[in-house]
Amino acid sequence: MPRTHHRLLIVGGGAAGISVAANMRRKDKTMDIAIIEPSEVHYYQPAFTLVGGGVYDFNKTKRREQDLIPKEVEWIRDYAESFQPESNSVTLRSGNSVSYDYLVVCPGIQLDWHKIEGLEETLGKNGVSSNYSPRTASYTWECIRDFQGGTALFTQPPMPIKCAGAPQKAMYLAADRFRQRKLLDKANLEFCNAGPTMFGVPFFAEALDKVVAGYGIKPNFGCNLVAIDGPSHTATFEMVRADGSKEKTNKSFDFIHVTPPQSAPDFIKNSPLASAAGWVELDENTLQHPRFSNIFGLGDVGSTSNAKTAAAVRKQVPVVVRNILALINGRSLAPKYDGYGSCPLTTSLHSVILAEFSYGGKVTPSFPILNPRSNRLIWWWLKKYGLPPLYWDYMLKGYDWDIPHKASYAEKLVAATA
Repeated sequence: MPRTHHRLLIVGGGAAGISVAANMRRKDKTMDIAIIEPSEVHYYQPAFTLVGGGVYDFNKTKRREQDLIPKEVEWIRDYAESFQPESNSVTLRSGNSVSYDYLVVCPGIQLDWHKIEGLEETLGKNGVSSNYSPRTASYTWECIRDFQGGTALFTQPPMPIKCAGAPQKAMYLAADRFRQRKLLDKANLEFCNAGPTMFGVPFFAEALDKVVAGYGIKPNFGCNLVAIDGPSHTATFEMVRADGSKEKTNKSFDFIHVTPPQSAPDFIKNSPLASAAGWVELDENTLQHPRFSNIFGLGDVGSTSNAKTAAAVRKQVPVVVRNILALINGRSLAPKYDGYGSCPLTTSLHSVILAEFSYGGKVTPSFPILNPRSNRLIWWWLKKYGLPPLYWDYMLKGYDWDIPHKASYAEKLVAATA
C-alpha cells in the first residue's frame, strides 16, 4: 500500500527532481522521499541539438525513469494536480492526496505548441521540425540532410525559454552542414528572433554576431512566429516596428526549425505557489518559497531570473538540499545560489563557445586564461562526450561536482567591451 505522507515530497522527476532525491539520500540515508512523476522515459535534452545536427544517436538520449530514481525513493506514477500548502498536501490527478513535511517543486517548463496556429498539425512533416521535441529532433536531421537549397528559417519566441541558445545552435549546425556540402550560396538562412539581440548577455552576443555574419545568416529581431501553414510552406510572423507598432508578414520556407513559446505548467500557474508571472515563486538565492517556508523549488519552473539550463540545476541542487537540512536542524539558510547558468553554444560541427554567466548577465567562467568568447574544439568534445556521462553518472546520482566560476577570470575582457 503506497504511503500517503512523506518527509520530503518532490514534484517532478526530471533532472532537478532526481538529482535532489539522490543528493539528499547521500546526505541523509534515512530520509523518507517520494517523487511524483508520470513519465516512464527520461531524456537527456541537451543532446537533442546534436541529434538534430546528425552527430548524436537519439537512442542515447533516453533511459527508463525507473532506472534513474534511487531505489530507496518511492515513485508516485501520477500527475500533480493541485497544491494545498496550508495543509501541506498535494492532490494527484487520480484524486488521491499526498502530504509532506517538506516539498520541492520542479516539474520543468511547458512547451506551448498550441500558441502557434497550425504548428501541431504540421510538426514533423512538410519541412517543419523542432529540436525541442523528442518526437521531431531526428526529423530536424532529415531536413538538414535532404536540403538542396532554398530558404531555411530558424525561430526563437519571447523569453523565457529553456536553453536560450538552442534555437541558434540548430541554425549553426545546419549552416555548417550546408557549408560542407557547398550549399551556402544556394541557401537563404534567416534567424527570426522575437528578442532584440542574438543573446541576452551582451558579452557573448557580440561574438555570436560574428558567427552569424560568417555564415551569411540574416538576423531578424522583433520577429515572432505566430502561425504556420505546412502544406503551403508559409510562416506568419508578427513584426515589431521601430515605433512599437506591429504588423504581420509571411515568409516562404523550404525548411523551418521552430522553437515553441514556453511557460510554467498550467497546474503551477493556477496554484497558490505561483508568482504574478505564473512561475513558482522563489527567493533568488536560497530557493525557498517566500510565503511557505517548507517549500523549495528549482529548475525551469522557478521564478528566479537565471538561464533555464541543466547547468543551473546542477548548481541549484546542493543549495536546495542543504537548506532543507538546515531548516530541519534549526539552522539558518545559506543564500548560496548566485544565478549561475551555462550554455555551450555549438557554433559549428567542431566548435563551441562556452557561455557561463550569473544573475544580471555577469560573465562568470569556470576556467581561467581561456577567453570565454572563443570558439573552441575542446568545448565541442566536452559538449558531445563529456557532459552526457557527467549528467547520467554524477548529477543524477547525487554527487556534488562543482567547479568554481569567477567573474575575475573575464574581468579584463568584459571591461574592454564595456
